[in-house]
Amino acid sequence: MRIDKFLKVSRLIKRRTVANEACEGQKIFINGRAVKPSYQVKKDDILEVRFTNSLIKVRVADISMNVKKQDASTLYEIVE
Repeated sequence: MRIDKFLKVSRLIKRRTVANEACEGQKIFINGRAVKPSYQVKKDDILEVRFTNSLIKVRVADISMNVKKQDASTLYEIVE
């Protein structure tokens, strides 16, 4: 699954276009390096999302194309 789609499905970012822009703006890092929106997410990747005033660091626990809103947080585990 592409990183921009994963961010939307996991609801770390609300819209795919915003996730795409975040990747282009080098605010999304996987395993310590900035990635493009087409990066293929793998299980156990360490994902960092850098917002203006905060940083979210998570480990990809599962990859699923369709997840209900209440189950979205099962796709990742917060690190630190």
